[in-house]
Amino acid sequence: MRYQHSVLIEAPVDRVWQLTTDVAAWPTFMPTMQSVERLDPGPLRVGSTARIKQPAQSAAVWTVTRLVDRQEFAWETHRMGLRMIGSHRLEPVDGGTRNTLGIEVIGRGAGLFGAILGPALRRAIQQENAAFQRTA
Repeated sequence: MRYQHSVLIEAPVDRVWQLTTDVAAWPTFMPTMQSVERLDPGPLRVGSTARIKQPAQSAAVWTVTRLVDRQEFAWETHRMGLRMIGSHRLEPVDGGTRNTLGIEVIGRGAGLFGAILGPALRRAIQQENAAFQRTA
């Protein structure tokens, strides 16, 4: 089960990338995040971890699994026997940035999870993209 959402942001890739990778600041502008605590110092990189608390969910530790500077990063967590992968992809478009957010759920029960929580996941990534758009 995978959902993604793209939006055009009227800001350069460098600005959107700075917002995207400063994950500890997300709760200051993103309504889907109650807290984000980096668990290691320095810039975001493969292997970086963060504890994220979102409304109506227990906290989860996310680990960066892929990062291409100013283009994309992906991270994942495991909960309820499922692997969840969040992705952030940026591409320059006419002086702005196309920001594509994705969430993929893999594992036994992913279909049922999607049937029950799919609409909420779609709303969440739309809200997150709107927050990036407003803030950039």
